[in-house]
Amino acid sequence: MADTERLICRADELQNGRHGKRFQVTLYGQTRNAFVIRWHGKVYAYINECQHVPIELDWNEGEFFDLSGCYLVCATHGAYYAPDNGYCLGGPCKGRSLVKLSVVEHDEQVFWIDETTHG
Repeated sequence: MADTERLICRADELQNGRHGKRFQVTLYGQTRNAFVIRWHGKVYAYINECQHVPIELDWNEGEFFDLSGCYLVCATHGAYYAPDNGYCLGGPCKGRSLVKLSVVEHDEQVFWIDETTHG
């Protein structure tokens, strides 16, 4: 089984608690919108879908953090999530989690690891 790395963006495009980058993934034959952010120096990626109602989180493209830069927030429902694990800390879906994706950073770039690809 071999995982495939797919380029998302340059590493310097992601700053702690600031704008994220949107991208698309295909999981088990279904194309999904996703995003990557940087939090405390590490990159994290999730499917771009609130756990309350399946709607994208960002209020403007790439704006996933609240004004404090401490939480990911759903612009529609106000649910807020921990950036490092996607756990909903408050709002209508408290206790649920965003769908986390595997990402890696190397060679000054950020990649999604497509774990559904088998070689």
